[in-house]
Amino acid sequence: MKTNGLKLSALTLSILVALSGCIDGDDGAQGAQGPQGETGQQGVQGEVGETGSQGETGGTGAQGEAGENGLDGTAGKLTRLATVPAGAEVTGIFLTKEGDLFFNAQHPSDSNTAKYTHTNKKLDDLPEDEKYTFHTGTVGVLSGVNFNELPKTLVDSPVPSSEEERQTVVTAYGKYQVLGQTGDTYAGKLPSGLGHIYSHQDNQLILENDMPDFNGFIPTGEGKGYLFTNWEMYPGGMSRLALTKDDKGIWSVDDAMMLDFKGVHGTAANCFGSVTPWNTPLTSEEWIVDSKVDTTTNPNWNSPVASASGRLANMWKLTAPDAPNPYRYGYIAEVKKPTEDKPEVVKHYALGRFEHENATVMPDGKTVYMSQDDTGGVLFKFVADTPEDLSEGTLYGAKLTQDAGQNDPATTGFDVEWKEIGRGDNATIEAWIADFDGIGTDAYVEGETSYMTLADVAAWNKGDATYPSVENGGGKVTAGAPMDDRVVFLESRQAAKAKGATAEWRKLEGISINTDRAKEAIEGVNTIAGEEVTEAFVYIAIADLDKTMIDGEGDIQLSNRVKDCGGVYRAKLEAGYNISRIEPVVMGSTYRSSLDGAARCDVNQLSQPDNVIVMDDGRIIIGEDGFQENNTLWLYEPVKN
Repeated sequence: MKTNGLKLSALTLSILVALSGCIDGDDGAQGAQGPQGETGQQGVQGEVGETGSQGETGGTGAQGEAGENGLDGTAGKLTRLATVPAGAEVTGIFLTKEGDLFFNAQHPSDSNTAKYTHTNKKLDDLPEDEKYTFHTGTVGVLSGVNFNELPKTLVDSPVPSSEEERQTVVTAYGKYQVLGQTGDTYAGKLPSGLGHIYSHQDNQLILENDMPDFNGFIPTGEGKGYLFTNWEMYPGGMSRLALTKDDKGIWSVDDAMMLDFKGVHGTAANCFGSVTPWNTPLTSEEWIVDSKVDTTTNPNWNSPVASASGRLANMWKLTAPDAPNPYRYGYIAEVKKPTEDKPEVVKHYALGRFEHENATVMPDGKTVYMSQDDTGGVLFKFVADTPEDLSEGTLYGAKLTQDAGQNDPATTGFDVEWKEIGRGDNATIEAWIADFDGIGTDAYVEGETSYMTLADVAAWNKGDATYPSVENGGGKVTAGAPMDDRVVFLESRQAAKAKGATAEWRKLEGISINTDRAKEAIEGVNTIAGEEVTEAFVYIAIADLDKTMIDGEGDIQLSNRVKDCGGVYRAKLEAGYNISRIEPVVMGSTYRSSLDGAARCDVNQLSQPDNVIVMDDGRIIIGEDGFQENNTLWLYEPVKN
């Protein structure tokens, strides 16, 4: 087994987050110009204005003396922690209590040939199995540094300039250690290969997955634990690596496995995830669902053409000779008993079916916020009946009211009202799902569908006694049957929209909190040393602010100034872990419509943030999935109110 790889680089840069083309004081929420002394006239911007018309305090207004705006007077500064190889996106960012920062290089270019190692030895002096090329999916960790003890003043990793830098991982802190790459067998400990997905009945290799996404670490002792990693493709998967860290901060892989998902009919497109307050991983099934707001969903799942070609064909291979059921995919799955020999996997149908990017459980063990990664998506909330039990509860969708008279993405916030969609439990919903089992290609009729339709959703919303007939636009399975609430949990976006929730988000990505900060702010349980935490936030990354967010219609009507560069929002936690207000934190650069590729988003600002995590000190770490040749792992210090 290979061990790992890294290159250590650092270059001090001044990175502004102030958005070009907007210097009239509206960007205060970004707080980015404050640190740049010479631009003191910008200090009157927005939210930071109350700290003193910072025009008077000039260059020092946001630095030190205006400490209430940030942890150390550098509020609003983006710091480039690392860049990933060409073609890759940053995924799987996860920070442990011991300060270990895991992240992955998802789908790097297969043309990357530069050699890389985490050791301090020259490459020429190393055996080949200690050298790496980033030509396939890679899982790794920044070793040798405690990220919970980072200094307040940080240096930046450089924008890659040489071919070696562009094709490897470049970091400002620590050394990137490769823990595994697609197909690794760990000297026979995982003969099926890391990330490889096999069919259920005849154990045939379906795909070699180079799409590692979420990481979640479950500790079993000091410097020991299990790393769970999602593999995002059709079908999906999850690996578990047993890890041990030595006294120099270098990790070894003691054992490896791919989780067995046969009991839940497999998974698909396992995207991001989280670890619950009771220490179990949650994995999200994302883009297998087709829940477009304006069309009938799933009409072609069992068509002879769709089932025999493309990614969908792999789902048919997974369960062959049985026909796969689309309503068995698109959920949040929990890995129970994660440290035992055979972890137990449970899909929580009660949390709804849609393009799940992420689900994050609040410290009460009941409240869950969920993002839908698609065009025209919904921000969902689930409240469980019982703490630490996600099998039964009530599903809600967020209705947004945009700030009156504003449309700039950097300053425009939204009030939130929660619309109840329905209440359900896993057992009842699974019985509804089973009604759609066994629908093969022989049941396909052009112009008809066996699955749920918009007419079914409309009938449910009107309170009709029965589902509509096929002639009236209904699906063949439910046609004429007594009405029930299956729409809520099988076509959750459609149901949420029907109940008045805002279905206009564009690529909602990771949702994150810092559990300790949230618990202290809401419950008064002091867990953060050296700081009295009086407020905590849910952070939401959003990769694009285009299409349904800038079309001039509905609840969200932003300008197109940021467009594809994306940004990060936050919502202050209130009593009961509710949120009633969403506001921008940091946005990418002004969108440059006349240019192509990476030039559309400034390389020194955000480009399509994918996921975000919150550190103990309140700073956030952001991973990109953007246009840049080398996507960035950022650290950002939000402005404090």
